[in-house]
Formats: sequence, structure tokens, C-alpha cells
Amino acid sequence: MIKNDIALAIEKNSGFNSAKSLLIVEAVLESLKDALAKDEKVEIRGFGSFKVVAKKTGYGRDIRRKKQIHITEGKRIKFRCGQELKNIPSAE
Repeated sequence: MIKNDIALAIEKNSGFNSAKSLLIVEAVLESLKDALAKDEKVEIRGFGSFKVVAKKTGYGRDIRRKKQIHITEGKRIKFRCGQELKNIPSAE
């Protein structure tokens, strides 16, 4: 699913036109991006939560060149799904 698919779902369920639906999706994603850039936790009840965690420095392995490489510290986004999302039956 891509951003346009989400906008189409909003358009279908809300009655907004496609341009307004796309603006809504972009506004929500921009808000998430801004909050995560400020190291804030973002929680969407029933869906899950996003938070920024520190990544430690360390060493990894370059498989192609068979050499050890240095991995610098940084940040990454961690997602933890909510209980309602966990309980959705799979399509298998």
C-alpha cells in the first residue's frame, strides 16, 4: 500500500475529493515526521507506537569484501504494534 492508496481509502470512506484526501494523508505523515525528528514518541491507539532509539557504535561484517567495518552511532525508528493490530487474523 502506498500513500495514494491511503488517500483513495479516505476518499471512499469520507466523501472528500481526492486532492483533499491526499492533503490529509500528507499532513498526518508530516506531523509524524516532525514529532519523530524531535525524538517524541508517537502513539496511535489500536495501531501501534513509534519511537526514536539510539543505535550504538559497533562493528559489522562486509560480506562481499570479507572485512570488518565500523558502524557509527545514530538513531533509528522503532515500531511496536498495538494489541488490536496483533489480534487481526492473518490471511493464510
